[in-house]
Amino acid sequence: MTAHALTDVLPTAEATMPCPDAKITQLLTDSRRLNNPAGVLFFAIPTRKNSGTRYIDDLYHAGVRNFVVPTSYDKKPAGANVWRVDDVVSALQSVAQAHRQRFHIPVIGITGSNGKTIVKDWLVQMLAPSKRVVASPKSYNSQIGVPLSVWQISETDEVAIFEAGISREGEMAALQRVIRPTIGILTNIGSAHDEGFASRRRKIEEKLLLFTECEVLLYCGDDKEVTEVLRSDSRFQHIPTRTWGEGCDCNLRLLNKEVCGEQTHLTIALNTHDSHLPSSYTITIPFAHDVAVRNALTCLLLLAYLGYREDYQIAACRSLTEVETRMQLVDGVENSMIINDTYSLDLNSLDIALDYLQRQHYHEKRTLVVSDLLQSGQPENTLYANVAAMVRRHGVTRLVGVGEALCRQATLFEDIPAEFFPTTEDFLQRVDPESFAHQTVLLKGARLFGFERIAERLRRHSHETVLEVNLDALVHNMNYYRTFLRPTTRLMAMVKASGYGAGTVEVAAALQQAGADYLTVAYADEGVALRRGGITLPIMVMNPEPAAFDDIVRHRLEPDLYSFRILHLFADYVQHCGEHDYPVHIEFDTGMHRLGFGQADSQRLLSEVEMLRGVLQVQSVFSHLACSEDPTEDDFTRLQIERLQQWSVGLPGMRHILNSSGIARFAESQMDMVRLGLGLYGVAPQEELQQGLRTVSRLVSRISQIKDIPQGESVGYNRRWVATRPSRIAILTIGYADGLHRGLGNGHGHVCIGSHEAPIIGSVCMDMCFVDVTDIPCREGDEAVLFGEADLLQRNAEAAGTIPYELLTAVAPRVKRVYYYEG
Repeated sequence: MTAHALTDVLPTAEATMPCPDAKITQLLTDSRRLNNPAGVLFFAIPTRKNSGTRYIDDLYHAGVRNFVVPTSYDKKPAGANVWRVDDVVSALQSVAQAHRQRFHIPVIGITGSNGKTIVKDWLVQMLAPSKRVVASPKSYNSQIGVPLSVWQISETDEVAIFEAGISREGEMAALQRVIRPTIGILTNIGSAHDEGFASRRRKIEEKLLLFTECEVLLYCGDDKEVTEVLRSDSRFQHIPTRTWGEGCDCNLRLLNKEVCGEQTHLTIALNTHDSHLPSSYTITIPFAHDVAVRNALTCLLLLAYLGYREDYQIAACRSLTEVETRMQLVDGVENSMIINDTYSLDLNSLDIALDYLQRQHYHEKRTLVVSDLLQSGQPENTLYANVAAMVRRHGVTRLVGVGEALCRQATLFEDIPAEFFPTTEDFLQRVDPESFAHQTVLLKGARLFGFERIAERLRRHSHETVLEVNLDALVHNMNYYRTFLRPTTRLMAMVKASGYGAGTVEVAAALQQAGADYLTVAYADEGVALRRGGITLPIMVMNPEPAAFDDIVRHRLEPDLYSFRILHLFADYVQHCGEHDYPVHIEFDTGMHRLGFGQADSQRLLSEVEMLRGVLQVQSVFSHLACSEDPTEDDFTRLQIERLQQWSVGLPGMRHILNSSGIARFAESQMDMVRLGLGLYGVAPQEELQQGLRTVSRLVSRISQIKDIPQGESVGYNRRWVATRPSRIAILTIGYADGLHRGLGNGHGHVCIGSHEAPIIGSVCMDMCFVDVTDIPCREGDEAVLFGEADLLQRNAEAAGTIPYELLTAVAPRVKRVYYYEG
């Protein structure tokens, strides 16, 4: 596309075009991902807290000469083509839409609440042997990600597969115009993003808008809600459908399902609707869980629709591999940090992963272990020149290349410390894991190279009990609470107590990236750890002990001053250091009767703050609500809010008092900022609020052994559980030294094994516990979830006579944390 042609695509734009013949070959929305400025068109997208126009000067100096900007941008970079538009995102979509119209290949559009990425990646696995397939990078399904995905289509592609993800009404129509799928796939309709829609039916209707121009829509015919909407809504009645399911009318019928170990045998039949019974055949998938069955049947329905024979389907399903939709962060050997993103590789996904690597500050050294890029469609030297440019731009300090193509192109990386190995096996035989000590290591490999073996070699092997932390869910919860706030209200995120057990630096980094305004810790050493981890947001310290003043000032932390003693001590220290206008926060005690100034202190406090002007600068004045979640105490909550407003008159700085419950229940009192604590981690006392939140932390142990216990035999210390019948018990690798509350023993608490709940029996030991699995199908090595969904966490907290906070924050440091982003 030329600059002149772009003017036709954006007819309402105000264009300044000194170079109308300029070629547009790359679309860019993030200045950090610039590789080669030639042919780049930058879209300066404004956001709630930022604007892409801030980066135009830097991009211009780097050689970019094409910009789409908001109408408010009035500069005219010399020699640059500039298009001024009312809506930059809509302009991006229009450009991708025009690109899509050039191609007449099957385009598969996938949407649904869950399973989109797995179905897409499995279809790539199934179709790639016979077709050249282009597909969305794993997280590119948004209003911005979809057009960037569609722009990837080239003349050599034979099939395109794109995801479309939405979170509220009114979003799908734009994505439909960009993708224009010829074949539609609806995976399923679940509870994700329910808060963005008036009803479940409205969510179904919105998602079906993707398929209004499709030649066929594939979905599960057993889903009665979807079928009813398709039949009753005139917008969708014209769409031909093909279905899979157990119903007699389904085009692909599931006749039988048999789980054998780690495999599932599916007996299926294509319903030809003739007078004879449809012939059946059996397909085996290398997975045993129901979700995999559902996703596999969706893929099989597409293969059948495209005319692939039974033998092709059987072979394609047998060779399916697990799709890891999560970018994991795990502890590695010798104090290394491993970013495990080993299940897909192309230029786009490599760029995304390198950007993530660059934002990590665990170690100064950043290492990339990467395999050959397969089926890129580019000449080999051009492809790896682009890879080399990415590696340099993202500050990689060491490169390990695996694959014959990388070995051939080694000279492109001569200015980077690099090693090259022809195969993964060669790497595993020759490389010492200790050579990765004190480094952050990104693993990025094409599926063929089996990088999971490298991940296993470099991972620190320790406790089998793991705390899984879903950073996408964390960001979702923050954004959910934002829906209660005005656009100008700031959000302070509580990351004290090691991020409520989830981990301080990792959680803070995700919140910083997602646009939090402030962070809060309990003690200075937590704030120091954040600064050393690369966190630049303002950080309030709630307990600024005098012994920690040096750390506070050195790392630019902001203390909570709650008494005249601490106010005077800190002011003296600041003056001694020669600091000026040091940021601080003032706390009032409006009824909690914990820390804070009282009403009688107001006038004196106002006077002393005025006298210390130039020494201290008050950033905010705040208080803590004692019972904002309890409707019977609403009068007291309102009294606390009123007291803060009255007592703080005349003091400078922002005001904030609302906590997680207060944000939802007293939004009219949000003032200048709110503080988000437990709700951020997915737990809320109100059921209606809980439904909008997602689980962040999941504590998982494993069954180390299963034993058959005769009736009358006891289990554990002090014989506190005696079998009243012949029983099967499972021993789990978690005990009170790992943070499992001893009060959950003797039948009070439960764990989830598969879809079943098993009671914790006997006394909880230091490193182990027992559960009764007499009526539960399970095997040694199976997962046991101590908490995950909020309901189990709440019930176990009540059973232990405590609150969810304690169970979350009690998880011991020896329990490995695994952080991940979803696809």
